[in-house]
Order: sequence, then C-alpha cells, then structure tokens
Amino acid sequence: METIEKQAIADDGMPEPAKEGVQSVDSFLTPRTGAGKAKLGLTILGLIGMVIWAVFEDKIRDTVITVVVAVAVSAGIWIGANLLFNDVRQRWDRFSAIAFGVVGAIVGIALHGNLVTLGSGKGFLTWVVGPLVGAAVFGGAGVLLAKTDDAGRRLAISLSVGAVIGVGIGALIREEFHPGLDPVAIIAYTAIGLAIGAGLGVLRRRNPLHGALIVGAIGWTLGAWGGADFGDGTIFTSIIAAVVPCLALSYRVGITSNPGYTARVTLDTRSRAVIFVGPALLFIFAMLVVPAIRTAYLSLLGRDSESFVDFENYAAIFTDQNSFDLSGWANIFTSIPFLFGAGFLVLAAVIGSVMKQRTGRAVELGNPTFGPLVVGGLLIAFGVFTALRGTIMNNLWWVVVVTVASTAMGLAIAVLADNRGGERVAKSIIFMPMAISLVGASIIWRFVYTARDVSTEQTGVLNALWVGLGQLSTGSGLPTLIVSVVLGLIVLATGTWAARALVNRNYGGAVVPAILMVLIGWFFVRFIGLWGGGVGGFEINEDGSISADTIFFVQETPYNNFWLMVIFVWIQTGFAMVILSAAIKAVPTELIEAAKIDGATASQVFWRVTLPQIATTIGVVVTTLIVGVMKVYDIVKVTTNGQFGSQVLANQMFQEAFSFGDTGKGAALAILIFVAVLPVMIYNIRNMQKEA
Repeated sequence: METIEKQAIADDGMPEPAKEGVQSVDSFLTPRTGAGKAKLGLTILGLIGMVIWAVFEDKIRDTVITVVVAVAVSAGIWIGANLLFNDVRQRWDRFSAIAFGVVGAIVGIALHGNLVTLGSGKGFLTWVVGPLVGAAVFGGAGVLLAKTDDAGRRLAISLSVGAVIGVGIGALIREEFHPGLDPVAIIAYTAIGLAIGAGLGVLRRRNPLHGALIVGAIGWTLGAWGGADFGDGTIFTSIIAAVVPCLALSYRVGITSNPGYTARVTLDTRSRAVIFVGPALLFIFAMLVVPAIRTAYLSLLGRDSESFVDFENYAAIFTDQNSFDLSGWANIFTSIPFLFGAGFLVLAAVIGSVMKQRTGRAVELGNPTFGPLVVGGLLIAFGVFTALRGTIMNNLWWVVVVTVASTAMGLAIAVLADNRGGERVAKSIIFMPMAISLVGASIIWRFVYTARDVSTEQTGVLNALWVGLGQLSTGSGLPTLIVSVVLGLIVLATGTWAARALVNRNYGGAVVPAILMVLIGWFFVRFIGLWGGGVGGFEINEDGSISADTIFFVQETPYNNFWLMVIFVWIQTGFAMVILSAAIKAVPTELIEAAKIDGATASQVFWRVTLPQIATTIGVVVTTLIVGVMKVYDIVKVTTNGQFGSQVLANQMFQEAFSFGDTGKGAALAILIFVAVLPVMIYNIRNMQKEA
C-alpha cells in the first residue's frame, strides 16, 4: 500500500486525489468549442446589457440596489452571528464584548435613527455617532463583566454602567420628547410586567426574580414613555424614565456569573437553532402575530377605531343580509340542482342495496355506489348555496367546489398520465396556469366570458361557442344532420354498453354508461328539437323568428359564482396534479406488484392500494386549497368587485375597511377569515407532526 502511494506521488509530485482535482481544473480551462464560446459570449452580453439597463433606468437601478443591499445585509448578519458564537467556547471575553456592543449599537440606532436624541438629524455622521457610542459603552461593559467572576464586583460594574447609560440616554433626549410622568400608568404597567415576568419564571421553573426584573423594566418603559405626554416633562423626568429600567436590567445582568465551559457549550449548540430559526420566527411574529392581535383589538372598536363596541361588528355581519341571508331556505327543495342531486342519491341507494347483497358493503371507495353518491352530494350542495345567499355562504360554496374539483381533477390527471407517452408535456401544459397571477388569470377569463350584443360577432370564446351551437341546433343544413347522427350513435353505443353490463349482471359496470346515456340522450333530444326546440344560444321571438342569445356568465346570479370558481380551479388543478403525481410515483412498486399477482384489476389496485398510500398527501392538498380559497380576493376584485351577488369575505373586508372607512367591521371580517382558516391549519400541522 505504501509503495503504491509513493509511486503515485512520484509520478508528478502530488498524490492521486490532488491530481484528480488538477485534472478537473485543466478540463475546465481547456479551449471551448464553437457552441460553448457562443453561449459564453451571449451570457456575457446579457450581463453587460442588464448592467447598462440598470445604470440608465432609475427604477431598475433602485430595485437592483435594494435587492443587493437586502441580500448582503441578511447574509452579513447570518454569517456574523455564526462567527460570533464560534467564540463562545474558547473566547468568552471577546464574545461578551461583541454581543454587548451589538446590543448597544441597536439601542443607538433606535434612539438616534428616530431623531429623539440630541445631535441626531440628517447626514451620514448623525446615523453613525449613536450606534458607535452605544456599541463602545455596552461593549466596554461586556469586557469588564467577562474579566471577573466575583459576584460583588460584577454587580457593582453592572449597576454603575447601567446608571451611566440611563443618565446618558435621559440627558440626551430632545426637549420636545421629555415625558410628563404619569404615576398611575407607571405603577400599573410595572406591576403587570412584574407579575407576568415572575409568572413565566415559575412556569419555566426558573428564579422568578430574573423574569420579573426583565418584564418589569419593559412595563416601566411602557408606562413612563408610552403613557406620557411628550414635551410636558423636564430633563429630570427624562432621566428618571430612562434610569430605572436600565438599573433593573443591569441588576439582572450583575447577579449572574460568567458561564462555565459546559454552559458555554450548551449556549453554542442552542445558538445555532436560534440563528437559523430566529429570523423566520421574528418575521412571523412581526408580520403575522402582532398584526393579528391588533386586528382582533380593532374588531372590538367602532367605525373610527376609538369607541369600544364589544362584539357589535360581528353581530352586524351575521344580521346583514348581504353577508348572511337564510331567507330563501325553502327554495332549496325546488331548485334544479337539488332535484338532480336527490335523483343521484336515490340511484346511489339502489346501487348500494345491490352491492350490499353482493359484497357485504353498500359504499366503499371504488365501488359503483361511490360515484353517484359524490355527484349527488355536490349537486345538493349547489342547491343549498344557490338558495342561501350572502358573503359567508359564497365563501363556503367556493370551498366546496374549488377544493373538490381541483383535487379530483388533479388526481385524475396524475393517475391517467402516469407513465404514459407525453406525460411531461401534458403535465407542463396543465401546470402552466400556476405561473400566471390570479389577477392575470381573471383578466384572461373575463375575455373568455365576454358577452357582446347579438347583432355583432361574439369575441368571448364561450359565448361564441354557445351562439354557434344554437345556430347549429336550430339550423337544417348538412352540419346539423351530421351532428345529429353522431349524437344518436353515441346514445345507441352507451345504451348497448349499459345493456350488455346488465345482461352479464355487472351492475357496477352499468352505472357509468347508463349515466352517460341519460345525459347525452337528453342533449340529443334537445338538439334535434324533440323537446325544447333546440339547444344553445338562441331565442324564439314573438313572430316565430330565431335570434342569437348570449349568456352573461359574470353578471347572472347565482351561478356567476360558479364561473368565477372555474378560474381558481383552472389554476389550482395543476398544483394538485403535481403534488399527487409525485405521491403516486412514491408508492412502493412491491405493493402494486403484489396486488396484481393476487389478481387485482387496475381499478382495484388504484382504489385499494394506491389511494390509501397517498391519503395523507391528498389531505395536505385539500387543506392547502381550503386555506387558499378562504382568502380568495383577486378573482372577485377583478371580475365583479363583489357585485351581482358574488361577494366574498376578503373583498368585503377590503371594501369595508378602505372603501367605506369602517375599520371595525373590516377587522371583524379579517378575524372571521382567520378563525375559519385556523382549524384547517392546526389539522394539517398535527398530521405532519404525526408523520414525523
């Protein structure tokens, strides 16, 4: 072994691994081919063009600068934090100095940047002075504290530095910001802070004094500064307001000792989690938790966000017929969707009784009862939502239709396209709408739904097809004859298919062709004029003449809501397809092969093997869609702006808060959306935790 290594080194003076590295570099530096040179040249030209564009275009330059600065600052903070905590174990004094200095710089930025201290103002130097002074003072305190382990000396150093910092801050506050101290507010906030801090300490099984000092200092600051009238005080009140919390925090620091090596190791280990997760938690807290709390508070206030009205805003939502209208409940049982749904449920009951006798189970995934049961349930839901109106019912309608349709279509496409020719191309086309914004998709579909005057040619795709179908149905030429013959043959074929299944006592196999025969047969009868005089976009005038007739997809209530849902389904089907397709491909092939060996058909393999394996993924897709649908705003805003009975919660929230100036009601609507989404999120998170 030694001989081989020596021989490898003797070849050219370096070991084999090093030679491999050099070879890879040499291959990188080898002359490029013509195509490689062309690609490199185009890349360089593109970069030069982008730089020139950024130089001469103000908006592009500002955007690039903002992105570069944001990325650089974020990366600098992250790298700096990691480098800082690298010193925890062996260089505690340096770590302490830098950590205290960073805190001081932040305090200086907060005071000097908000122009509340003397000397702050415009110019680069005014921004630098405050952070530098804060970093120097705090950093010096960190060095002194790290150098001694004597409890009395640490406490003396900490209190001395705290007093200097408090007096300095109070003395440097501008005169117009001197607080007029309110003893009641100070006592109240401080007492609450002490109680909360001590309580948290007890819950965490720590010394309650530590928490009481920290949160009590925060309470004093809120009472002294937040509850004061600025400009009514003096430099003396300003110093008092600043010194007390500084002394409390200094005492908290002074009563602790420098950590030993084991504690520093623990700090180093735990710090990595904070460095990685901390920024995300900070953003979530600042951008989600705090706004949610403030919104909940505003929902309890009146229109002007000043008077407290308790839960009147919520009561107003449920008593306003535009938001929640149940007066038409009796129309549910006479609506066409409800009647058709009831028919499908009757069919499901008949099939279920047969399946009960044959298999012992009336309903299960994949058996003939399942299809009519689902379709009947959806149609009954349509009947309910078309009769019960209002913003809340519209949102529920969106949830049912978009979630079921997107998930079902995405699953069907994922299954049918799996391992088929052209799978990638087909899936790419179906996924493509996900790249379009909801606003862009809404504009596209507005053109699709456009209805023009019947005297002119229709530019909307659907109305052009609808009017063309009416002209074809009411015509008498060769195209009408051809379509009639084709429809008749299809009805005959589906009828034969269903009859053959019934003769063979394959009652489950007769369900789909029987339903197709009924639907296509109804269309055939309407098309040839045996019933209804035709089908499509036409109307019969009083003189017996026939003219074109269009559909106002966006304006005609209540089904205009459904046509708006189609836009969301069009976008989200691709999302569901991609996620479910990945889940299907992850199903172990051993299970599928075992099922086939046992004699299972392709349908049985899907319903009994594949579907249970991807059930968790389906749950994730469904919950994600529900959350997205509950927040739907863009589509309704662009297409109808909530008119024609198409209002949804998010759009009504925006209108109430910003168009009508009722911030209380707008906040209440926002909280309703949050409360509706919260259970779904909790369910999803718990399922993910169970899997983990």
